[in-house]
Formats: sequence, C-alpha cells, structure tokens
Amino acid sequence: METKQLGNTGVYVSTIGLGAMPMSLSNRPPESQSINVIQRALELGVTFIDTADSYCRDETDKHHNERLVHKALQSYNGDTSNVMVATKGGLMRPNGSWTRNGNPNHLRETIRISFEALGGNKPIDLWQYHAPDPDYTIEESLTPAKEAVRAGIIRFVGVSNFSVEQIKRARDVVDIVSVQNQYNPWQRQPEFDGVLEYCETEGLTFLPWSPFGGSRRHENLQDIPAIAQLAKTKGVSVYSIVLAWLLAKSPCILPIPGASKISSIEDSVRAVDLQLSEQEVQIIDRETAS
Repeated sequence: METKQLGNTGVYVSTIGLGAMPMSLSNRPPESQSINVIQRALELGVTFIDTADSYCRDETDKHHNERLVHKALQSYNGDTSNVMVATKGGLMRPNGSWTRNGNPNHLRETIRISFEALGGNKPIDLWQYHAPDPDYTIEESLTPAKEAVRAGIIRFVGVSNFSVEQIKRARDVVDIVSVQNQYNPWQRQPEFDGVLEYCETEGLTFLPWSPFGGSRRHENLQDIPAIAQLAKTKGVSVYSIVLAWLLAKSPCILPIPGASKISSIEDSVRAVDLQLSEQEVQIIDRETAS
C-alpha cells in the first residue's frame, strides 16, 4: 500500500483509509463481521482508521465504534504499531439523531472517554472536533484539545466541517494537521470555498467524508454513464473510480471509504493502483455537475 504524510507531522499512513462508521449505526453488522473487516483492512496495508465517539445507535451506545476498533486491533495477530486511529468528538446522538455540542466541559469528558475506549495506554493518534457549535466559540471548544495535547492524551488534532476562516481560528489555538469535510463528485464545495486549496497550500491532510455521495448515490453509481463506462473500460468497480477521482483531485486528499463487508474494503484499496487522466477527471466533473 502506498503511503502519504499526515499533514506535516512526519508520520505516514496508507493512501486509502477505512471509515468504520457503518459498523456501529442502527443497522450494524454482527461484531465478528466488523472485526473481520477491520483486520482484513490491516492485512491489505490500511494503516488509517476513522472513527468517532458518535458512531453509535444513540447516547446509551456512545463510543461503540471506538471500542470496536480497539477490540479488532487488540485481537489482530499482525503488527499494529504503525496503525493510526483517528476519532472525533462534538456530536451527540439523542434518540439516534445528530446534534452539535461544543461545550468545553463536554469535550473534555468525551476526550477522556475516547482515550479509554481506544485502550488508554497511548495518546489518541488524531482527535478531530466534529463540527463547530455556534453556541461556543472555536477558541472555547478547542481549548480542551489543546489541554489534552499538553497532557499527552492526544497526539495530533484535526477539525471537521470547518470553513477556511474557522480553520485559521482553530490553528491559533492548537496545531491542526487535518480537515474532514464532505466531498465527492456531487458535493464539491471544498473546491469552491477554498478549503481544498488551503489544505494543499498549508500542508494539511484533507479527509473527504461521504466519498460516494451518501446512501442514495452509493446505490446508484452504476447509473452515472461516465463513471460506469470508466469502470468497464478499466475493469474495476464504480466505487474504485470514485476513489480514484478523489485521489486525482489533490495530493492532500486521503479517502476514508466506509465498509462493513470484507469485499468492500478489498475493492476500495484497488483504487490506489488506479490512475485517472486529467481528461477522465474532467468528464466525471462535467457529468456529475449537471
């Protein structure tokens, strides 16, 4: 598996990561299946796993995904010393919905619980503030992360769903190495709002969430002629084409496709060896923009 640097940290991770969210929502697969998926990803060379405290069914189930990822790593027979687990905090799951909570006291507590859920024996590799809460300033909400870095509980810090201006404010509080915003062929806001360019210029890693456009798009990628034709021509899946499109868009992009089946992660990693020409990227751009 090819690797790329996480921000300017000097730490290198796999070019394709694993999004663990599908393993912990209301329609989650059996735990044994999820563990097999995570461990298969490791066998394939994946060394970056994305999780969050809110990847769960509801508030009674909080931190489920983090504990699951830790369990899979602990029971893996191979070497996991170079595996980086990125988690997030700042979203709540009341009755299964999604709400923001940037209260510094809440974030201090959830960072502590995330640290324990991930094993409690080494710093959280990457902790990301999940989404800015308008009820609190960015400075207030990121102070707990700054404290946790100083205390050795967090190694690196990232932000999610942030604008360029918000990223700049965050960097005044604590060193930021990554940005996780929605980005796919149908939601290309990071191209237009300057976030992607800013990450490239500043050496930040960009983690695109919802790379396949959400459940509705995910189930109908075969119906997009440009994507379907490229997949047929190159002998790969439509999902590999979308991941290759992301990789072609910027060297700072690290896709984190979700998976709950072994076949899914096996398919995703194939995108690392897939090269799209500038013309092919433009064809996808034009078709999905309409």
